Amino acid sequence: MALSPQKFREIVFQLIYSDDFGGDTGVVEMLMAQLAVTKRIVREASILKDKILEKRQEIDAVISEHSESYDFERIPRIERNVIRLGIYELLFSEDVPPKVAISEAVRLSRKFATPEAATFVNAVLDSVYKEEMAELQR
Repeated sequence: MALSPQKFREIVFQLIYSDDFGGDTGVVEMLMAQLAVTKRIVREASILKDKILEKRQEIDAVISEHSESYDFERIPRIERNVIRLGIYELLFSEDVPPKVAISEAVRLSRKFATPEAATFVNAVLDSVYKEEMAELQR
């Protein structure tokens, strides 16, 4: 059975989120059991998580620049990690169209946080996307 891109993205998000708490000890086994996915899928998600975390400083700087209403440290962890994934997909992934990256981040926010969080995530990612498009047109 093939895993949908949405479910794969959820696994990546959960790995990033768990890393924000100091690592993914036990998370791999929990994800495999809870989501009935193979170790290969979780390993692939972990590879993507590592790529995202390699760019964390750069991504966090972008978040700080575009989250006008919040100081970076005040952004709740769920939203912060959803935005990290979304920015990675917007700026560094050639496989994901920008509109998909934004809509999937909003979906993750609604699923794991709140509708208000989804609005915030959408605003930050939309700002990043518009700036990126403006730079490409120069």
